[in-house]
Amino acid sequence: MPKISIIVPVYNVEKYLEKCVRSILAQTFTDFELILVDDGSPDSSGAMCDQFAEQDQRVKVIHKENGGLSDARN
Repeated sequence: MPKISIIVPVYNVEKYLEKCVRSILAQTFTDFELILVDDGSPDSSGAMCDQFAEQDQRVKVIHKENGGLSDARN
């Protein structure tokens, strides 16, 4: 079990998502899981999240219906 869980709500952020995820994955501390919560994005953010999960085992993806930022964090 990882020591730290990093939760990133994702909604219509395809323009910024790669930079965000790459920055987190490049950290020197590596004992973490990155949980990307796709909050029903109508853009390609959800598919991008799945690609990151395929490339790095620390990345987990949750796809859900749009419920807003607070809901995505919970």
